[in-house]
Amino acid sequence: MARKNYSDEFCRQAVELYESTPGATVRGIAEDLGIERGTLRMWLERLGTGRKTAADGTAARSPLTPRSSHRPCAGGAGSDTGEPETAEQRLARLEAENAALQAEKAKLVTEREILRAAAKYFAGETNW
Repeated sequence: MARKNYSDEFCRQAVELYESTPGATVRGIAEDLGIERGTLRMWLERLGTGRKTAADGTAARSPLTPRSSHRPCAGGAGSDTGEPETAEQRLARLEAENAALQAEKAKLVTEREILRAAAKYFAGETNW
């Protein structure tokens, strides 16, 4: 396979995307970006901060993953035992949901920037 040259900005954005995406794997991010896993691993060793949001277990779950205990807010839904949800429980649930949405937004913004850069690069390469 031919060796490809990637810009430093693209490398940094790929590393940032991996580190800021809860539950992301090297394989998944590499497939999404169309690069080899070994290339992404090399960038992580060279440019990575070593901080993976999902590695420490404190990262919020992606809002796209199903939750078995998720219930709509309307109607004062409570826990699985049928008890009404307390204000503290509701606040904790909403804060976790907010953190998950913020993480997903950061991932989507980074992906959009990468795609814009790639589109600009490939538009410049066409000789029609």
